[in-house]
Amino acid sequence: MAASESSPRPIVIVTGGGPHVWAIVNAIADRIGPVSVILETPESKKQLLIGRARRQGWLQAIGQLGTMVLTRLGKLLLAGHARRLIAEEKLDIEPRQDQAIIHVASANSPECLKAIEKIQPGVVLLNGCRLLSKDILARMPCPVINYHAGITPKYRGMNGGYWALISGDPQNFGTTVHLVDAGVDTGAVLKQARGQPKPGDSITSYALRQAAFSRDICVEAVRDVLAGKLAAVDPGLPSRQWYHPTIWFYLWTGLRRGIW
Repeated sequence: MAASESSPRPIVIVTGGGPHVWAIVNAIADRIGPVSVILETPESKKQLLIGRARRQGWLQAIGQLGTMVLTRLGKLLLAGHARRLIAEEKLDIEPRQDQAIIHVASANSPECLKAIEKIQPGVVLLNGCRLLSKDILARMPCPVINYHAGITPKYRGMNGGYWALISGDPQNFGTTVHLVDAGVDTGAVLKQARGQPKPGDSITSYALRQAAFSRDICVEAVRDVLAGKLAAVDPGLPSRQWYHPTIWFYLWTGLRRGIW
């Protein structure tokens, strides 16, 4: 589909990839204009485990890794549900043939910054990549915003939709586009969208479900930044950072409450 509008300056999306990411990339390309994607190499499980262990202890880190492994297996076992979700929501989850993709080791690498400086975008949208360092963020030539699969500041960090359901807070099963600062999802909120999981959804498919009802706010936020309209809103919510659930917590609450 041809873009319906032309953007005054280029758009860059920095990401680690994934079907839910491409659904948003393609929606922005269709409705605003071409997008350059900077695709980072995901952090290894070993690096992730060591980093989590330093912050939270080895027991928590190993438990969280167990859930991540189980989730990956679940995506294979529940692939049929994901396919139905994608078809029903008309999600375009693959990079297109003409998609500009720049491969880098990390969003914090000199190569990533060099690519952004060469493109000179009007906006950089982060979607599922490493937290930018203060140095890299300070050197960005344009506003940097982030798509977060959770309602901030109440559900910062990982698995925002899952934690909203587990917390008995289904009205905050949603997503946020916010300005990026030095914290973890602590930047000023620009847009939020709320929806509901459907039968068969689980932690393996929440990201796709959230992307489906969040394409509009991503397009709107990018368009606003390009137009120089940065209007923050105050959700009036408490702030907390969340992580992956440990495997024992995930299995216990899943069996007890049916939230997977």
